[in-house]
Amino acid sequence: MSNDDMMEALRALATEKGITPETLMGALADALESAYKRLPDAYEYAWATIDPVTGEMRVTAQELDEEGEPFGPELDVTPDSAVLGRIAAQTFKQVMMQRLREVDREMKYEEYAGREGDIVTGIIQQTDARYTLLDLGRVEALLPQAEQVPYERPEPNSRLKAYIVEVRKTAKGPQIVVSRTHPGLIKRLFELEVPEIADGIVELKACAREPGHRTKIAVWSNDQNVDPVGACVGARGARVRMVVNELRGEKIDIVPFSEDLPDFVAKALQPAKVKEVRIHEDTGTAEVIVPDYQLSLAIGKEGQNARLAARLTGWRVDIKSESQLAEEEAYATDDWAQGEWVVNAEGEQVWVPADGGEALSAQEWAAVGDEDSAGGDVPAPPTDAAAPADVATEAATTEEPAAVTEADPPADLDVEPEPEPAADAAAAEALDPEPVVEPSEDDAEESV
Repeated sequence: MSNDDMMEALRALATEKGITPETLMGALADALESAYKRLPDAYEYAWATIDPVTGEMRVTAQELDEEGEPFGPELDVTPDSAVLGRIAAQTFKQVMMQRLREVDREMKYEEYAGREGDIVTGIIQQTDARYTLLDLGRVEALLPQAEQVPYERPEPNSRLKAYIVEVRKTAKGPQIVVSRTHPGLIKRLFELEVPEIADGIVELKACAREPGHRTKIAVWSNDQNVDPVGACVGARGARVRMVVNELRGEKIDIVPFSEDLPDFVAKALQPAKVKEVRIHEDTGTAEVIVPDYQLSLAIGKEGQNARLAARLTGWRVDIKSESQLAEEEAYATDDWAQGEWVVNAEGEQVWVPADGGEALSAQEWAAVGDEDSAGGDVPAPPTDAAAPADVATEAATTEEPAAVTEADPPADLDVEPEPEPAADAAAAEALDPEPVVEPSEDDAEESV
């Protein structure tokens, strides 16, 4: 084979492998050097060169001194093709193929090494309990079970979009790890469907996601004439529908971003209507007050809406209804004793104050409570010894008419007077009849 034919074959091979001719020539020079060193009486220090124009191959060698350093003139030791022999030619072929594989792996790694955080489309090749393989064309991507959406069953030979989270360099080539649960997948999908996000007019400020169930995103517009929510939703929801279809029906809530934190928290809880938001910076809590009929909607199914709102805003969200708030404010002014009821060594239940004071028994606690009630704002319960004034007045009023009736009864009442003492015996007998005398035992025998 002439040098021109060899150069033509190198260019065709470089085009087929997707590498440059210069890289292929470097691999060919390494293979020629390895083949030369397999020859008998070969120089220990030798190197091969290839002319990129003519394709002429040459092997040059030098002598080594006692310290292993080259010295002397450079010698042309290029072997003849007939001298190489079968073993040297086989070595040349093996080294050549190995170098081609290394170059191909390096190129694949360089292609995907800078694409972490990008989105790729692959064809599902294999699925098992541990991972799913996606064919990306020249390489395969690994989709671990932990990065898959729960209850999502990928079908073989179907197309799937995934988010690149890591590119590893291994002996067998680059290993690309992709994810279907990463929040970055939402952002990349919206960039594909919404030109305003790709152009930077609309920004996706925050994203909170529970894969397979629901996602909340906060969007912001750098142009006052562009509605960020409308741009992401699209005409009749066409843009967001494409993202939902790719996510297999996962619900997406799009809310406008606001630099006013109370307003942002209120919007993050959509579709629930919020009445008031109170920010507690010392605890990092946003206290949200909603109407009573909106409480379940604000919390969401199993607290999902509240969790996503907390992740989206970065604040702990505490949701309360108006009734709960009114009840808390009603009891906020009451002073409650701090402590706990415990059972002492004698088996008696005593009250131990939180400040470390003396323990009180149940009777002492009740006595202290009565004293506090009598001397405080709470009135003491009424007792028999001190009856209220209105009760005493009522009793006096009830007794007075009875005394008047005995002294001088009213004329209109038909009251019968008491009978006077009898003047004669007839009247006395009529009033006091003769008593009946029972017979004695002697009288009873005589009668028999």
